[in-house]
Amino acid sequence: MHFSIPDTEEVKEGSTSYTIYNIYVNGVFHCKARYKQMRLFHDELKKEFGALALPEFPKKKLLALSAVEIEQRRVMLERYIQLVSQDPQMGNSSVFNTFLLTAQQESQIEEAERVSLDTFLMNGHKITISLMSTDQTEDVLEAVAQQIEIPDDFVHYFGLFLVRKEEDGDNSIVRRLQEFESPFLSLKAASKAGVHRIVLRKGYWDASYDDDLLDNKVTMNLLYVQANSDLDRQWVLATREQLAHLGNLRKKGSKREFLRLARTLKYYGYMQFKPCVTDYPQAGTRVIVASGQRELNFRVQVDGLIKEGSFKITRMRCWRITTVYPNADENSPKSSSQESQLELSFEYLMSRDHLQWISIISDQAMLMSMCLQNMVDELIMKKQGKRFKKPQDRLNVKNGGPFKQLSREHSYGVEPPSQTRHYSSDRQPEDQSAINRAMDSVKKLSGKGGQKPDQSIMENDAFEGIGDDDL
Repeated sequence: MHFSIPDTEEVKEGSTSYTIYNIYVNGVFHCKARYKQMRLFHDELKKEFGALALPEFPKKKLLALSAVEIEQRRVMLERYIQLVSQDPQMGNSSVFNTFLLTAQQESQIEEAERVSLDTFLMNGHKITISLMSTDQTEDVLEAVAQQIEIPDDFVHYFGLFLVRKEEDGDNSIVRRLQEFESPFLSLKAASKAGVHRIVLRKGYWDASYDDDLLDNKVTMNLLYVQANSDLDRQWVLATREQLAHLGNLRKKGSKREFLRLARTLKYYGYMQFKPCVTDYPQAGTRVIVASGQRELNFRVQVDGLIKEGSFKITRMRCWRITTVYPNADENSPKSSSQESQLELSFEYLMSRDHLQWISIISDQAMLMSMCLQNMVDELIMKKQGKRFKKPQDRLNVKNGGPFKQLSREHSYGVEPPSQTRHYSSDRQPEDQSAINRAMDSVKKLSGKGGQKPDQSIMENDAFEGIGDDDL
């Protein structure tokens, strides 16, 4: 998730005044917070994780702040929440989720009340549920699943996504909704900046998980609906003969056979992003990026020809999100009023001894980053033989049961992403030698040795497990 604080507000109450910082998630307003609220949030994180684990927090000042000092504090608070959110333990903690959920409720002056919420499938079919306005994302997902009778084993194969209707009539995915927010409130806030809706989509990337869903009528139909939508949007590519065959299967109502054929098509199961710009193979190259099947796929136009390349997640050492100011003087200070763009950069192992940074400038850069992280989480989950969580697992968490450790788990229900793993001397992982070789190579290539890694960079656990055969 990309958190930003692009602006502030001055609020007057009688003879006193204070500054409000507006917090956005992936460019959509989420909540307002005062400095003292964020200071309390920082103190709670410090109690749980220790002061050394936290980024720098702006110091409290006794006198009123000038406009310049307010801007400096805004920049520091924005940096702080970005770094905290990128830490897998802190970003998935109850402290983090509670702060953002509470701030969201207070910002919209929302008392918990019974409301109706419309959730849509990819074909526009509407599912209306009754819920409390402050219910969190997974509560809403499970309520939707219960209404359309998704079996408990398969509920968390799916996710809720915030989708925006563009001016050209197309729909673009803004982000996957997280546990730190109320979907009802997030939709309410997003709708002030255009037409948005909440959509139910499958939440995994490995198409082999489809096999688990094909024997259930409800889940198979959800796959069928999404496959048709992706074909219509040309996210999935097919020849005329394949399209004709799919059309015949659609007329016959042969959904299982339709899906089996669809799974053989190019880009099945990928998420495609809006056209953007990359510096590979050269600066200013127009590109269509798609994520899926453990890779980022590039389609670029070079010398009038469309060329394709793929970047495997197991060869990305790390990635980061930065804000760039294309029209600004390098030596001038940046302010919230300047036009900015998001840039996703990843360090890629091009060959055995060569790491290269590749950048993408896109307003969907944070969504791409989330997709990368989810693919990594899923790959690790599969390698470790773990499963998607079930609604009863969350119930055990809430009741303090034997699944208490799940309270910090990522959206896939596995251990937090990018977390350092510790192994006892008598129990080494099977691929430990491959991990050691890869990490030694990384230290030599990056020149960082034992230095503390840049906190703004998302390290990739899947990279640690690559062996010589993968290169």
